[in-house]
Amino acid sequence: MRALTYSRYGGPDVLELTDLPQPKVPPGWVLVDVRAAAVNPVDWKIMSGGLDALMDVQFPVVPGWDVSGVVAATGIDVPEWSPGDEVVAYARTDWVHGGTMAQQVALPARLLAPKPATATWEEAAALPLAGLSALQVVDRLGVAAGETVLVHNASGGVGGFAVQLAAARGARVIGTASPANHERVRALGAEPVAHGDGLPARVRELAPGGADVVVDLVGGVVEQTLAVLAEGGRHASIADDAVEAHGGTWMWVRPSAEDLAELVRTVDRGGLRIELDRTVELADAVAAYRLSAEGHARGKIVVRMP
Repeated sequence: MRALTYSRYGGPDVLELTDLPQPKVPPGWVLVDVRAAAVNPVDWKIMSGGLDALMDVQFPVVPGWDVSGVVAATGIDVPEWSPGDEVVAYARTDWVHGGTMAQQVALPARLLAPKPATATWEEAAALPLAGLSALQVVDRLGVAAGETVLVHNASGGVGGFAVQLAAARGARVIGTASPANHERVRALGAEPVAHGDGLPARVRELAPGGADVVVDLVGGVVEQTLAVLAEGGRHASIADDAVEAHGGTWMWVRPSAEDLAELVRTVDRGGLRIELDRTVELADAVAAYRLSAEGHARGKIVVRMP
């Protein structure tokens, strides 16, 4: 099978297209024919060696933790899935090796959820990691109707989902973004404000009492968060452990088929939009990783499998 791989730590230049054997399918696992896989910032952070202290890596690595596809085969004792089932998954396992940027991927059956019926393969692949990150942080912070929520980096892949999920719960959402992305943030259900110097004053103009909840999806904004947080407010970050020293919660998205199935149902009833920046072919995946590393994507970048 064709796959994108790297055999040493580095930047996008270490990536190459290679041929690999079909993955083995252990008991309790399934083999998925990949239709599409999404690029996430964590992919190139791992590739750079930035998470070496946290996760074991077995080279060569196939990057990618987001996938949509069709079950090709099941291992022993997998009654819940059958060949031909259309599925999505946040495909993180306990070590880094066989990712989703390949024509096939083997995954634990417990990670899979049905593909959204109303979504394309490319849209479905963009949902798992970013959608779960947004859902789990909104749940952990207990976002409720009538509250004011500030989302740092509201125009990013996770931010777009977080805005929609918080707004759907009846919260007033303020989202930081560059001015070029303000219309997109507004369309998702948030009041946009420019990020950077002077942010606390701009947020206080919109919400003099401050924000009941602050969601940090970018990192490096602890001082800004504390400057706008209302008394007794809650805050969490998926990007900066420094929040723990200031009463916040540092989170890392967890694989959860139940949470993913909830997101799928929300998509299918029209309650969650999936926005793509662009879709590229596997042959152009290296360029997609360069674009992601530059931090200028609006929505998700998805790779279509041949």
